[in-house]
Amino acid sequence: MSFADPAPKAGFRLSQLIYDTRYRSYTIQVVVLLLLVAVLVWLVNNTVANLAVRGKDINFDFLWGRAGYDIGQTLIPYTNDSTHGRALVIGLLNTLLVAVLASFFATILGVIVGVLRLSNNWLVARLMTVYVEVFRNIPLLLWIILVFVILGETRPGPKDFKVTQEMLDAGQQPAASMWFWDSVAVTNRGTNIPRPLLEHGIGSFDILGLPINLSVIATILVLFGSIWVNRILLRKASAMQEATGIRPTTWWKSLLIIVVPTLALLLAMGLHFEYPELKGFNFQGGLLVFHSLTALLVALTLYSATYIAEAVRSGIQAISRGQSEAAHALGLRPGRTMSLVIMPQALRVIIPPLISQYLNITKNTTLGMAISYMDLKGTLGGITLNQTGRELECMLLMMLIYLALSLLISALMNIYNNAVRLKER
Repeated sequence: MSFADPAPKAGFRLSQLIYDTRYRSYTIQVVVLLLLVAVLVWLVNNTVANLAVRGKDINFDFLWGRAGYDIGQTLIPYTNDSTHGRALVIGLLNTLLVAVLASFFATILGVIVGVLRLSNNWLVARLMTVYVEVFRNIPLLLWIILVFVILGETRPGPKDFKVTQEMLDAGQQPAASMWFWDSVAVTNRGTNIPRPLLEHGIGSFDILGLPINLSVIATILVLFGSIWVNRILLRKASAMQEATGIRPTTWWKSLLIIVVPTLALLLAMGLHFEYPELKGFNFQGGLLVFHSLTALLVALTLYSATYIAEAVRSGIQAISRGQSEAAHALGLRPGRTMSLVIMPQALRVIIPPLISQYLNITKNTTLGMAISYMDLKGTLGGITLNQTGRELECMLLMMLIYLALSLLISALMNIYNNAVRLKER
């Protein structure tokens, strides 16, 4: 018996990088990468050369120089003697504050509006349609300015809250009064709200000049721990439901698990509130929330909620009607059908556009500069840029920060998307 010798393997030839489909895709990618690197190198060298002609260089030492300007709304201590770097951090925190709050409230409002747009009640459905069409077809900047003007022009001044002895003797009421049991005052200067204080706080320390409050960290850890324990409780309830067909009542247990530990920790640390009081020509004490923050938050929430509502509506409509009919045949009420059957399936359609809306909210916070809200664009890209003349450095820093925020939001939402998507068995 004889065996045929295997054909000799041909050696590698450079022509295979172009004509062989096994290597051609890699060749194209390497060429494109080299061209991209060459363009970037040319741009950097050209920029450096042009700056040198103008007597400039790329230098970030200005971040350690004195800022010299005030910022009204701050989450950490800041004075005009602080550095431009600290002003950058203040602006970043203000950006994150509005972005997180607007995303939270817009999601709640958007889900409600999206569900109500599919209501069988003709009037409710049409009202929601009018809201969506009106808000999303007018530029966001106009809504921000409109809300800011309304808050500044229609609210009374602090003097209108003053009560004199002559008014008491005559039985007269002041022109304006505080809300919520005399704890909140909305004036033409801002909104004065109670300030939470801790009598026995754990303490704080600084990292690179930034204060880290241990009391806040402890509260957040306890809250997340309570949420984790509550998820275990819900898993056990779901397992019991699958085994017996009866789901135990868990809402009051969840409420106790989430609220009681956090509240107990705050009370142990001596939680109390400092209320605003009218002294002289203005309110003293409490927290002053500037109308620029309120206007930006309200406008972003109302505007972004319309797009989220449309995403929710399309996600619900993507689910077959047979799903709801089967749930009704089993005796589930409409509310339970929506929360247990329709929405969990619709999430896989809702989450991708929801990620885009969260990114848009974060980037749209830059519009707050039109009403003097000192976010990242107002500090680093506004006053700091004008004072230092470091246009290139400021723009590069802002672009990198917004890019990092966008990638972080996308990563977190993609993790959640993978958690809720349908899994094959």
